[in-house]
Amino acid sequence: MGRGRVELKRIENKINRQVTFAKRRNGLLKKAYELSVLCDAEVALIIFSNRGKLYEFCSSSSMLKTLDRYQKCSYGAVEVSKPAKELESSYREYLKLKARYEELQRTQRCLVLQPYHSFGLPY
Repeated sequence: MGRGRVELKRIENKINRQVTFAKRRNGLLKKAYELSVLCDAEVALIIFSNRGKLYEFCSSSSMLKTLDRYQKCSYGAVEVSKPAKELESSYREYLKLKARYEELQRTQRCLVLQPYHSFGLPY
């Protein structure tokens, strides 16, 4: 039996919303991969969760090259060299922020797992 249509509205239950996001995100990433393999297409996919966590897929060796190619096609060749440099700079900044974000997440997990007495705090 086929699946029924899902009404497109915000899922109010936080847990159900997160589960749906994870399943649909994985499905979207899988479809992007399949499209790139089956059709030899250059695919770039960027997803941000509601908490700001980044998920990405790029079929080529560099997301930057794909984004640069997109920018050239979308906005024409008007001053391509300047936006390309800005894009590269932005991408480097993004990589730094991503690394910092992941570092902070690891630190937060360690702090949550540490017993209170190791910090000299009362229970």
